Amino acid sequence: MKTEIGLLLLRIVVGITFLIHGLDKFNGGIEGTVASFVDMGFPGFLAYVVTFAEVLGGLALIIGLFTRVVSIVFAIIMGVAIYQVKLSAGFLGGYELDLVLLASSLMLALSGSRLVAVNRLLPGGLKKL
Repeated sequence: MKTEIGLLLLRIVVGITFLIHGLDKFNGGIEGTVASFVDMGFPGFLAYVVTFAEVLGGLALIIGLFTRVVSIVFAIIMGVAIYQVKLSAGFLGGYELDLVLLASSLMLALSGSRLVAVNRLLPGGLKKL
């Protein structure tokens, strides 16, 4: 039971963190985020993909819906962010938060989080997502 409580807390905190980061990408207009992605060498449309993944995925984690799938998506986003954008800045002031979010996302992807989760209401095999 202690492990499930820990996973619930981790799921909610990671969900809130991604939700807020996603909403922040709309701050001042999504166009600024698109420009930032282009400046970093990514296609502009990826700004929309990442932003909506963070907002919708963050909400999904908070309520416990498709925790494993969402966490895999977040782990990919963080892995790319670390490798392509933050690695050159070093650990402190660079990729430390991204690394914690990557490790947390991997933990949730591997373990899931069933306590107080909408997934428990889904039929059969969908419960495991």
